[in-house]
Amino acid sequence: MTLVRRHLLGAAAAMIAGCARAQSAAAEGSLQRLVDETGVPALAGAVVTTEGLPLLEAAGLRRRNASETVTTGDLWHLGSNTKAMTAALYGRLVDANLARWDATLPDLFPDLKLDAAWSRTTIEQVMGHTAGLSDRGVIGIGWLIEAQASTDPVNDQRTALVAKALAAAPAGKAGQFEYGNLNYIVVGAAIERIVRTSWEVAITERLFRPLGLTSAGFGAPKGAQPWGHRCLPMGVGGLMPIDPMDAKGGADNPPALGPAGTAHMTLTDYAKFIRLFLTEGGEVLRPETVARLITPPPGGGYALGWGVTAGRPWARGASLGHEGSNTMWHMVALVAPKRGIAFVGAANAMMPDSRSAPRMLVKQLQERFAAV
Repeated sequence: MTLVRRHLLGAAAAMIAGCARAQSAAAEGSLQRLVDETGVPALAGAVVTTEGLPLLEAAGLRRRNASETVTTGDLWHLGSNTKAMTAALYGRLVDANLARWDATLPDLFPDLKLDAAWSRTTIEQVMGHTAGLSDRGVIGIGWLIEAQASTDPVNDQRTALVAKALAAAPAGKAGQFEYGNLNYIVVGAAIERIVRTSWEVAITERLFRPLGLTSAGFGAPKGAQPWGHRCLPMGVGGLMPIDPMDAKGGADNPPALGPAGTAHMTLTDYAKFIRLFLTEGGEVLRPETVARLITPPPGGGYALGWGVTAGRPWARGASLGHEGSNTMWHMVALVAPKRGIAFVGAANAMMPDSRSAPRMLVKQLQERFAAV
């Protein structure tokens, strides 16, 4: 079974749609009520401002049918919310004059034989999912199984996947939005060539460390932490806790998919990353770089790692949004740069949309802390 869940995340409004059952305001005990109502083992949420965390909560169990409760210091899998971090890492390289936004794929992969159709494709198009790259025929069950079992260095695995994808003509239409994990594997492989080390080392040294994200890591959290849970097939029902030490690697997508979605960290640390977009980059990114990261192409709804919805009254301008899941965890982030506030919800299970606790929580927090 594939662990990859594709999300069309162009609009923050779409992310929190279908939450009619959510209360108009979060109140004491509401987190536990959402846990009980939706069936997730555990749920955590945070309100992020330019100054700190006016709200940080967690409720529920680290593992179904166990007794350990979650804490506000626990680790949560970010899933595809990792993409915005990979884009920000590339922005750091641009700020350091090591990379360019207009760099083409031939510029970035001179060692690979690319189909002529990619000759003018820029890395910015790749980050915006408009390059014509498609997961179809490249990232499938076969690749996932092979990558999960591979003992090759992870950057070599990414290179092999990128070589395969770019040796053929685009499967999608250039200029047309098609969300896919392959895009950010390409970005990760490009970064590895620029800095001559793995994406994992690069993002740790050049983004996580400057931001003080001491809890950041990759893959399913290990140790005394929450476990992810897989929804069992219809007819069986329930949730199966997945041991992060599973020797078959079933607790997360293969490491080669890292730049597209394998990071984990505490919500306190994730808030430090989110705060970049509330403070025009703080001391880590230039304001013009942040603007580039959150501005979609004309008529588009996706920037570089963020879905963007223009003209939200409650946000006093555009809002940013993204979801992440490896099918066993679920995270939702909603950011209002002009208002200086953001909301995060995270769960250790991916429930059906109508029972999405993180979406419900984010909507509650937005209505409580940022009403129009």
